[in-house]
Amino acid sequence: MKSFMALSALLAVAMSAPADTYRPAPYHPAPAYKPAPYHPAPSYKEDPAIYQYQYAVSDEYAGLNFGADEARDGYSTNGKYSVALPDGRIQTVSYNVADAYSGYVADVTYSGEAKYEPYHPAPSPYKPAPVYHAAPAPYKPAPVYHA
Repeated sequence: MKSFMALSALLAVAMSAPADTYRPAPYHPAPAYKPAPYHPAPSYKEDPAIYQYQYAVSDEYAGLNFGADEARDGYSTNGKYSVALPDGRIQTVSYNVADAYSGYVADVTYSGEAKYEPYHPAPSPYKPAPVYHAAPAPYKPAPVYHA
């Protein structure tokens, strides 16, 4: 019993210890930022573009007929391309760009004659005329008299 009393007294003393006192959160100043050091953009040597290409497709069985060719030397570019249109004509576009300031100049020509198939509208499905049915006469029984 004495040990129980001693243990209870020790527990009471331990539980009665004062709680931590209030104090504000510690102050942390905002980090100081400074601008990134200046690094100039790298410069690359730009050689003027010089190239030439061409291709053509002509397939009568599949109905394909188109092609292109182009040549470029620096800003100066010229070329042409052609394509078969659905109406049977061939459209040819010749273009050139003289320098960086002149812009794209195109000349469009058509060869051949347009051929259009005659229009045949699809047949309309058969719809029989509606049949007239007279409305039935309303039923009116003869009056009955009770004497």
